[in-house]
Amino acid sequence: MAPRKNFRNQAKKEVKPAAVVNKNGVKAEATVAASGGGFSGTKIFTWFMVLALLGVWSSVAVVWFDLVDYDNVIGLKERPVSVLLREAKEESAVKEPDAVPPPDDDDVDGSQNTDVESEIQAAVPLPPISDDFIPDDSRDEATHPYEDENNAIDTKGELVEKAQPQQTVEESKQYNNQAGSLETKETEVESVPEPEADVESVPEPEADVEPEVESVPELKENAEDQPKDKLQEKAKKKKPKLLNKFEKTIKMEIDAAEKLRKKGKMEEAVRAFETLVLQYPQSPRCRYGKALAEDGLAEKMLSNDMLQKAIGTYKEASELPNATPDLIKATLKKRAERQQFLGRMRGALATLEKLVQIFPEDVALKNDLGVAHLLIGDNKGAKRIYEEVLATAPSDGFAKVHYGFILKSENKIAESIPFLRDGLESGDPGTDDGRFYFHLGDALQRMGDDSAYKWYERGHLRGHFASVWQRSLYNVDGLKAQPWWTPKDTGYMDLVKTLERNWRIIRDEAQSVMDKTTGLFVPEEENLREKGEWGQFTLWQQGKKAGESCRSVPKTCGLLERYPEATGCKRGQIKFSVMQPGTHVWPHTGPTNCRLRMHLGLVIPKTGCKIRCTNDTRAWEEGKVLIFDDSFEHEVWQDADSYRLIFIVDVWHPELTQYQRQTLSPI
Repeated sequence: MAPRKNFRNQAKKEVKPAAVVNKNGVKAEATVAASGGGFSGTKIFTWFMVLALLGVWSSVAVVWFDLVDYDNVIGLKERPVSVLLREAKEESAVKEPDAVPPPDDDDVDGSQNTDVESEIQAAVPLPPISDDFIPDDSRDEATHPYEDENNAIDTKGELVEKAQPQQTVEESKQYNNQAGSLETKETEVESVPEPEADVESVPEPEADVEPEVESVPELKENAEDQPKDKLQEKAKKKKPKLLNKFEKTIKMEIDAAEKLRKKGKMEEAVRAFETLVLQYPQSPRCRYGKALAEDGLAEKMLSNDMLQKAIGTYKEASELPNATPDLIKATLKKRAERQQFLGRMRGALATLEKLVQIFPEDVALKNDLGVAHLLIGDNKGAKRIYEEVLATAPSDGFAKVHYGFILKSENKIAESIPFLRDGLESGDPGTDDGRFYFHLGDALQRMGDDSAYKWYERGHLRGHFASVWQRSLYNVDGLKAQPWWTPKDTGYMDLVKTLERNWRIIRDEAQSVMDKTTGLFVPEEENLREKGEWGQFTLWQQGKKAGESCRSVPKTCGLLERYPEATGCKRGQIKFSVMQPGTHVWPHTGPTNCRLRMHLGLVIPKTGCKIRCTNDTRAWEEGKVLIFDDSFEHEVWQDADSYRLIFIVDVWHPELTQYQRQTLSPI
């Protein structure tokens, strides 16, 4: 009983009021004691009820306001989606800054299934996904993300090659610099650790004087260059409205799941959106969010299978009833972009055709559709699309440069110039592309217009060309750049000696296959000739041996087998070249700075044959090798009385590492 008594005493002591003196000077405590002292039965019952009610409300508060994290207390490794959604919803209620920095690696859930490693080995690395939508505010400016996308047509200018560290299938989607067609190429790339760069950029020799050009004002591309009225007009544009009437009632749940995706917690975001899709199967916005989360997870896992799943979910979202027009547009554009990334060009074309049918007045969508036609090599289809665009929007710069590009590919040189020039001068998004500067300058050169070099200079200032002379578009930074090379410069002395010692054997085999009836030599097909006849017979192309051709010249091919710098050069060719009298080759540049070109003279007339590279003109000699970098502008004349025959051997630029030689895409 002692403990109970002590508890009572402690309780009395704790609730005992302080003594108060009344008017008569007697303490109130005494008055209470005189009246019998202690608590009455009624008072005890009242205090008991107060304490009981306090206990109930404390329990309610713990549960309702989530004062205790039960998942952490009991040690759950994977938290329920409902808890994740609630937490994200509470976080989203707090106003965030406009720009949220990307999450640290520690912030991203790194848990993956045991089979993820095998998926990575067979996957394609995904480009960054543009995130241009805000789900809870429709008052801000809308943007057209095409100019920021990486997988349709590259409109960013100079293409600087960056090799991938994993084993990949690298897609090289590129407009042919001369013919104007667009090719899609794939190459297997082995997994090799990337070495540190050990090559410094070597300045061009002072002797290589570039042509004088007048300074040209910058194109209006940046915000500070644009008129104020255009900037104000952009500010008035609206962000896409992605929520329908019903989805506004579940906006907090959608935003909570979206919060996970934006934080980079892709696995959790996918689970959260899957839960929402189960709860609201007719919600286009929930389905679109699921597709975006799957897209992000595909990037994280480097999984083509997951990306294909996202492509299917995009389609599902676009086909649901009550989808807003903006959501349909955003969803199908994402789908087309991802189809193009996977190399499914015709599928992307079908998606964009559907978009144009739904939104026939949207010029930007028609422009994208034109690009899709170019990506499958359908220049006629692209031409028709851009003619439609220019009929309704005659000042559209994007349509103009592409239409001019197509005209030039059709050898309509004079007609292409105003479209290319006006499109570039417009400064519209998607026009600041090295290819368009390249083709405008080339067209002007062929028309005898020296203003070509002004455009080359402008392209150089915009960062598309290494210099006015060196105008290749598929480049590796930091490689030594000079137009003419000696065998010692290249380091390929053994190859040069082999070619020069055996030049007669090579010549005899070449002459044995020159009979026109055999059809082994084919006309040059890159539209480089102003006039004349120029035939070629290829033995290696993009690092691959032409077996049938080599059977016709076995000794020549046998000599080259032990020189991988030549036979393994995926950005070059090995071929015979015969040029008849009266031939002139326009000034032009090769597509890449990753190779050097060797010319072995086989049959060279005494006079009338010459080659210019930059401002230095030279002539071939029988049995001797000339070496130059064909990424610099060069031009050829054949004004002799008989044919000229040479052997062309492309080799890797000597400063490329072994890793780069293995991983660079073919050209």
